[in-house]
Amino acid sequence: MHLVRLLAPLLLLAFVTGCAERQPAPTAPHAPVERGFSQQGKASYYARMHHGQRTASGERHDQNALVAAHRSLPFGTRVQVTNLANGRKVTVRINDRGPFRRGRIIDLSRAAAQQIGMIERGVVAVRIETVE
Repeated sequence: MHLVRLLAPLLLLAFVTGCAERQPAPTAPHAPVERGFSQQGKASYYARMHHGQRTASGERHDQNALVAAHRSLPFGTRVQVTNLANGRKVTVRINDRGPFRRGRIIDLSRAAAQQIGMIERGVVAVRIETVE
């Protein structure tokens, strides 16, 4: 019985930390950006419910701003996003981490998604390129 009292807190701690959601560490806001970085994949956009929520950079998400989430580009990086289906482009600033769904490379704000004509489809093929 005494052994159970000693081990119970340790087992609880192991369970809680094993189930905790893990977020990638934020990238320093002024880290150097790879010159000429380009990537192709799928883009999605934030649902309205995320408006006002804190992003990984600490600022609040604004669905009317030209911002986006990327898994690894430093916060503050500007990227041009091209909708490969219609050729429309928008330049956004990275201020969040994500998306975390397979095949998706960027999550756009609603304003950015509207500019490249992807609201109806929800997910589109894009190319992203860093802007100096």
